[in-house]
Amino acid sequence: MDKELKVSYEYCERVARKQAKNFYYAFTVLPQQKRAAICAVYAFMRFCDDISDSDNPCHSKIEALNRWRDALDAAVAGDFSSSKIMPAFHNAVHSFNIPTEYFHELIDGAEMDLSINRYRTFDDLYKYCYRVASVVGLVCIHIFGFNEEKAKEYAEYQGIAFQLTNILRDVKEDADRNRIYIPQSDIEAYGYSEIDLVNGVYDDRFRALMKAQVERARDFYHKGSPILGMIDPSSRGGLAAMTDIYSSILNRIESKNYDVFAKRISLTTSEKLAIAARSIFFGRSDASDSFNR
Repeated sequence: MDKELKVSYEYCERVARKQAKNFYYAFTVLPQQKRAAICAVYAFMRFCDDISDSDNPCHSKIEALNRWRDALDAAVAGDFSSSKIMPAFHNAVHSFNIPTEYFHELIDGAEMDLSINRYRTFDDLYKYCYRVASVVGLVCIHIFGFNEEKAKEYAEYQGIAFQLTNILRDVKEDADRNRIYIPQSDIEAYGYSEIDLVNGVYDDRFRALMKAQVERARDFYHKGSPILGMIDPSSRGGLAAMTDIYSSILNRIESKNYDVFAKRISLTTSEKLAIAARSIFFGRSDASDSFNR
C-alpha cells in the first residue's frame, strides 16, 4: 500500500471513530481489510451528510452536493484532487466491486432533505429511507461478501428498519429543525397533529402513534433477518452487532413508553462495546469453503 493510500485510510478511520456513533462500534469486529473499506465508504457518506445538515443556504448545499457528485465520478476514475477521503474510497469501491450508482442514490437522498421536510404516506417515506439507508446496506454487503442475489432485498429491508429507528429516536431533534419524517397520514390517523408533535405533546395519542411506528420498524427487522445467513461468515459478527445496536434502541424507545421528548434515547458506549464483544464469533462456525463473494 502506497503512502497516499495508507494516509487516506487512516484519515477515514479517524472520521468513522469520531463521527459514527453506532456504525463504528459494530464494525470493529470485522476483518481488517473489510473494516478499513467500511470506514472509507462511511467517510464518503459522512461528508455528504455534513453538506446536507450544514447551516449554509440551500443553494450553497445543492452546489456542494453537485461538486461532491462530480468528485465521486472523478474518484472512481482515479482522480482524487488532493482529497483525504477519495484514495481510500476509490480503493474500497474497486476492491469490493461496489456499484457506484449506490453512492449517487445516497446523494439523491441528501438532496431530498433540502427540498422535502414532510412525507404524506409511508410509501413516500420509503423512497427516502431507501436512498439514505438501504443503499448503505447494499454498499456494506458488497464489502461483507454475499452469496445470493436475494441478499440485496434483505439488505434493503434492514436499511429501512435502521432508518425508521433513527426517525423515531430523533423525533424531537428533527421537529426542532422543521423536519417531520413520521408520515402525515399516520399522524392524522391517531388524531394527533404536526403542531402537537412540534410542541412535544406526550399523550395517549402520541403513544399509540409511536407504538404503530415501532411495530412497523420491527416488521422490517424481521423481513431483513435472513441476510445474516447470506453473507460471508467473517462478516456476520459486524452485521449482527449493527442489528443488535439499532434494535436495542428501538426496544429502549418502547421501554420508555415512547417518550422521545424528555431525553434523547441512546445506548451507552459500554453497552455498544458489550454488543460488539458478544458478536465477535457470530456465525464463524458456519464458514464454508463453497462461500463466494
